[in-house]
Amino acid sequence: MELTKEALQIIFASATIAIGAIAPSMAIGKIASTGLEAIGRNPESAGDVKSTMILGVAFAEAIAIYALVVALVIKFV
Repeated sequence: MELTKEALQIIFASATIAIGAIAPSMAIGKIASTGLEAIGRNPESAGDVKSTMILGVAFAEAIAIYALVVALVIKFV
């Protein structure tokens, strides 16, 4: 059984988006967990922690978007 170029593109694009989604999802969970723990220990700093947490989640989500772009490039180029 021989794999064609199209089949390999689909396999590699699928693997890229799968692996590229795992790390950001774990990072977002860790960011939220740590942020809520910090707010629980010091409720007065909730505003600062929340804004920093949102910024960290945005950066982690950007990595998933980069993985999507790479997967699309593999698929269509």
